[in-house]
Amino acid sequence: MVYRFFSHFSSRSYSPRLALCLLCGDGADGGGLCTPCAAELPWLHSACRRCALPLPSAGDCPRCLQQPPSFASARAAWHYAFPVGQLIQRFKYRNDLAAGHSLAQLAAGHIQPREEMPDLLVPVPLHWRRYWSRGYNQAQLIAEEWSRRWRIPVNARLLRKVAAGETQQQLKRAQRLRNLAESFVVRGRADGLHIGLVDDVITTGATLEAAARALLEAGAARVSAYALARTP
Repeated sequence: MVYRFFSHFSSRSYSPRLALCLLCGDGADGGGLCTPCAAELPWLHSACRRCALPLPSAGDCPRCLQQPPSFASARAAWHYAFPVGQLIQRFKYRNDLAAGHSLAQLAAGHIQPREEMPDLLVPVPLHWRRYWSRGYNQAQLIAEEWSRRWRIPVNARLLRKVAAGETQQQLKRAQRLRNLAESFVVRGRADGLHIGLVDDVITTGATLEAAARALLEAGAARVSAYALARTP
């Protein structure tokens, strides 16, 4: 059903008040998608425990075994694949907040922390120039939904991005790390806290690495990462 009706979704605007599936237009369940469409999403069932990289079986990927990231663990709900990738793109760049709200709702139950719950959720921030051009931070909207669902407070001001840097989309991991060096600063108390770092997509993990380093240097005891999707 997802594949059959995606062109129908692309040509229309949706409001969460309509209770219609974002993908096929049939009656939606609580998460903004009907049950058949939600079942066909590319759910991520097996991944690296440290960086959420898709793997045949749960464990640590070779990169994390050789060089563990600064964040202690990462979880993502889906593979970054059709139609999740398209929904995230609409949410992130086309002001489709209904798509973002539905994805955050659906992902909440799949990746909800059950052990060592974070003390605080912190969205990965945008530089202020990008924030004002876009009008919202997609990671903050996701974090606010998960805060309600998981009953964990969210602090969108704890972490700030102080350097705009180049766009990350075409950069490799080493280039992303250089681009993000000293981009984040902590403006608030993180001492002894287990921080749940929230983003929309984990690509190379470079953004999470830079943000986690800043939080740990500010005294955070642990950083765990949560995202909607993970690229291969």
